Amino acid sequence: MLLVLLAVVFAAIELLPGDAASATSERGEGAAGLAARRHLLALDRPVWERFADWITALPTGDLGTSARGERVTDLLAAPLPNTVLLGGTAFVLTVLAALAVGLGASARPRGIVDRVVDLTSTAAFALPEFVVSIGLLLVLSLWTGWLPAATVTGADGAPATWSMLVMPVLALTVPQTGWNTRIVRAALADQAATPHVEAARLDGLSTGRILLRHALPGAWPAIATGIATSTGMLLGGTVVVETLFNYPGIGTVLAGAVADRDTPVIAAVVACAAALITVVLLLADLVRARTLGARS
Repeated sequence: MLLVLLAVVFAAIELLPGDAASATSERGEGAAGLAARRHLLALDRPVWERFADWITALPTGDLGTSARGERVTDLLAAPLPNTVLLGGTAFVLTVLAALAVGLGASARPRGIVDRVVDLTSTAAFALPEFVVSIGLLLVLSLWTGWLPAATVTGADGAPATWSMLVMPVLALTVPQTGWNTRIVRAALADQAATPHVEAARLDGLSTGRILLRHALPGAWPAIATGIATSTGMLLGGTVVVETLFNYPGIGTVLAGAVADRDTPVIAAVVACAAALITVVLLLADLVRARTLGARS
């Protein structure tokens, strides 16, 4: 799947208007200069040959050279930890918030809290990250001045203060919390109809004990799968969020690479994201297999 995805990336960039040579050329550069630049970037070779060279070097850790002459590995080395920090923090908060809200709504099915959670989670998931980001900028920065509107980096290339992480993390967490809350709520509702949960309810156990000890363990496979599938959406949202908040992450690098038609950089970012999503999906499969194996 990763091989096919990367091949599609190479082909899609080839179909875009312009190329890396013209996008990164100096103003007023003539036809001879552009031709020399295209030869230097191997753009005069068929796309399948360039893809074959790039993909065969990938297992050795060589991600190629950018259109501006930088090693892609060095280009991604600084922003990658920042994106991992942003996405990892948003991921952990999403999981904790979805579990807490989903369990709270499941305590009284079809009650007031459950109905409010149903409406708000749907609305939160329907909001794109850029809408949430703009709302946070208006309220928390422009109107109140509580948080900085843009990210300023320190000497190490990371955000200078923790407060600069708050709005980007919230912009990613809100939509994904809405999605995962619905998954948690649906998984717990399915478990509530199973015989062992019904038996625990007839035994007079408290609602909290039934949810935590009897319903939640059986709901873990569905919850883990839902969380894993939302990882791709979360990573996709980082591109928008990092651009809006001037956050020094891979999303900013990717946006510049698309403007430059820089195929090696775009393919490298896609490869990193796909590898991360694959690991998360594998962990979800392991949780599912372990849970179902223990129940059988």
